[in-house]
Amino acid sequence: MTARASGRTKVSLLVADVDGTLVTAEKVLTARAAAAVRALHDAGIAFAITSGRPPRGMAMLIDPLALRTPIAGFNGGIFVEPDMTILERHVLPGDAARRAVEVILGHGMDVWVYCGNDWFVRNLEAPHVAREQWTVKFAPTVVEDLATVLGSATKIVGISDDYDLVARCEKDAREALGSLASAARSQPYYLDVTHPDANKGRVVTTLARLLAVPVEEIATIGDMPNDVLMFRNGGLSIAMGNASAEVQGQADCVTDSVENEGFAKAIERFILPVDGSPAAEPSRRAPLSGPTEEGDQPPP
Repeated sequence: MTARASGRTKVSLLVADVDGTLVTAEKVLTARAAAAVRALHDAGIAFAITSGRPPRGMAMLIDPLALRTPIAGFNGGIFVEPDMTILERHVLPGDAARRAVEVILGHGMDVWVYCGNDWFVRNLEAPHVAREQWTVKFAPTVVEDLATVLGSATKIVGISDDYDLVARCEKDAREALGSLASAARSQPYYLDVTHPDANKGRVVTTLARLLAVPVEEIATIGDMPNDVLMFRNGGLSIAMGNASAEVQGQADCVTDSVENEGFAKAIERFILPVDGSPAAEPSRRAPLSGPTEEGDQPPP
């Protein structure tokens, strides 16, 4: 693990990406990761999660981590309380949603549409649908014409196992959509298109407002290019060891990989107070329940 920042930065809140950061490639929340979050709470440091997942797709983490802070789904497209009460939601403009679908399909990629907590696909047998269903723990709705649901789209996803194609589509989508939408890869095989105010940089500033925490006291940790926006808007930033060199180069610190407890190690080394240094008061706090692991195996 490496750190480019000297000294310790006061941290009142840690905001973590989920896939590839908090949970492993097999979507397992390890006992050590859960214990690290418990240690944050014990030190008076709040903890929040954000992901390209829908809020329902993060519900399985609420009890193991005793989450009491707002949950930022769809990369900040929607903010909900742990009981799924909607706090804020950013719906894509209709023209931007239609244009995003055109660009994605024009690249020969598959496309999904999320509206609030609902997930729409064209084909249940399409690549990654089964794995995504296993990950988020609810089934999609099949629609023949996605145009029928674009009026309330919170997130549009382009999907392909050709990683270079996804990168090219990201570039073309940004050019085509301009300021109408945010387009960023949440995984090498996923391109997420959301409202321009729905990106992980805005997650940091929105949580700062909702929890009354100064942005400079918010630490962030992630592994993908869309997490770099968090790094830029918060205080201390930490890249996972499984992140690309480009993402690592944008962070203050680099921890171990997600498969080698990089999340827990980052908290233990870079965030928890040492030598009697004071911890920040949490904005919301509740005792953590015992750590759990998700041990079932995903579809191939």
